[in-house]
Amino acid sequence: MTQPGGHFAYFVTVFLMIGGLFILIARGNLIKKLVGLGIFQTSVYLLYIAPGKLVGGTAPILSDAFTVYSNPLPHVLILTAIVVGVATLALGLALVVRIREAYGSIEEDEILELEAAQAGPQQPQQQ
Repeated sequence: MTQPGGHFAYFVTVFLMIGGLFILIARGNLIKKLVGLGIFQTSVYLLYIAPGKLVGGTAPILSDAFTVYSNPLPHVLILTAIVVGVATLALGLALVVRIREAYGSIEEDEILELEAAQAGPQQPQQQ
């Protein structure tokens, strides 16, 4: 039988995942989209770390005093994922700065309207 609140990390993970995905899809501001992506990434980190820690577990150093060990591999992988996530966020912010310089806006709808206006009227294709 599991203890009450034993699945709390999974509930938080699902909540963050849904919230991040909603922000990513529903918002037109590019900065808000990057924030949503960051929240979604955080939920994935939590999803990997939650089962990696055992209550009462220690570092995997063999000793007669300990019988339960925690797996360090998820924690190491998440450290790498955090570095990649920070680099991705930095690249995204740099792209937003360039988009702002080029179009004067970071709203997706305004950028699409400017692109459509610059393209001019569409020529019908002849068959």
